[in-house]
Amino acid sequence: MEKNHHDLKKGLLPRHVQFIALAGMIGTGIFKGSSDTLSIAGPSVVLTYLIGGLLLFIVMAALGEMAIAFPNLNVQHLINKAFGFRVSFITGWLYWINWIIVTIVELLASGSFLQYWFPSVPLWILSFICASLIVGINMFQVKYYGELEFWFAGIKIFALLAFIFLGIFILLGIIPSSVHNPITNYTSHGGIFPHGLGGTLSAFLVVMFSYGGAELIGVAVTETKDTERVLPKIIKGTIWRVIIFYIFPILIICGMIPWNKVTSENSPFVQVFSTIGLPGAAHIMNFVLLTAVLSAANSGIYATSRTLYSMAESGAAPKGLQTISKRGIPLTGIIVTSVCILFGIFLSYLTPNQVISYLMTIPGFTVIFLWICICCAQLKLRPQYKGKPAFQVKWYPFTTIFAIVSLTLIFFGFMFSKNNLIGTSVCLVTLGILCILSFFKNNNFSKEI
Repeated sequence: MEKNHHDLKKGLLPRHVQFIALAGMIGTGIFKGSSDTLSIAGPSVVLTYLIGGLLLFIVMAALGEMAIAFPNLNVQHLINKAFGFRVSFITGWLYWINWIIVTIVELLASGSFLQYWFPSVPLWILSFICASLIVGINMFQVKYYGELEFWFAGIKIFALLAFIFLGIFILLGIIPSSVHNPITNYTSHGGIFPHGLGGTLSAFLVVMFSYGGAELIGVAVTETKDTERVLPKIIKGTIWRVIIFYIFPILIICGMIPWNKVTSENSPFVQVFSTIGLPGAAHIMNFVLLTAVLSAANSGIYATSRTLYSMAESGAAPKGLQTISKRGIPLTGIIVTSVCILFGIFLSYLTPNQVISYLMTIPGFTVIFLWICICCAQLKLRPQYKGKPAFQVKWYPFTTIFAIVSLTLIFFGFMFSKNNLIGTSVCLVTLGILCILSFFKNNNFSKEI
């Protein structure tokens, strides 16, 4: 093992990065969180996913433009360049906390999916087994992480597409099932807007949690080959990914079973197959969901360890976190992440029934905050580009300003909501602590970027 400040190996191929962007978006947020969004908004949650997808597209476009204009700078470096060390310190640690919580949620979700087959085994034991597997994977070279993520993501993408086609055939009556007159499932039980427009807007926090992770390409960019060619393709496909992997599945779920019969005990996808009575389909889907959340947890450990390494470079984190193994991975960062995961699993031992729902509200806040910072950084850095990037945000600056205003309204809307008291309290306290700590840290990186 050796210390090296600039030796993260560029082992990620274009296909790895494309699937990492997909993997970050497809996890607990859609497979398990969709039960929460449906209970909050009913069928109208489709509008929430569409609006959130539009904002996600603008954020990723802004990030991609900056990554091409300033090669080899990741998200934290770009924010540092735009606003200085103090803001990058706060956003860097918030992003790390965000991904720690997301990783814990994904691993707890994997444990809950295993309980479908092993109902008598405690959640914390199954989650610990999954965590041990994923941490072990991340101890190898980054190319192995990328290769595994490629196949993990491939499985869940194939499964979602199969679910969509199978669901369409069932809804159209091509495949016989117990589903009769699916239109009534959309219009009955309170209609499309059962809780009014307020319910539709209230689902934004879980939706933002679901979309959080797509910006992971901004972390992976420093370990990616041929960035200028790869990023524009990924960004341009964002909206299609949202429609295919979020909108279609939600519409199919609402057509197959009444939205108010979707429970949080199992994934809505498993409930659909259990309800319509296709033999063995529920078990197959549960296996796919398990690989999907393990994939998202895999991305989470990658994101947290690389974020710690980046912050150690800038002086925002202890220098010991720059320790690189002979395989070119940030070993100390992975160890720190693993300790935090153990704490999260301990929480599931204390409150196994509520822990996932509580934790899912917190990353929604941090994702929105980070997205606002990315858009603001683009506004600040655009005049500093040395040349015109090959990829640019259309209708700049109006699209970027629209995203900033929309995300800010969503952020404050949830901050003053009684339903998000725990998430709001945790985020505000964390933000306050980080603001105080930022005054006691010295910047030693701004000059280098």
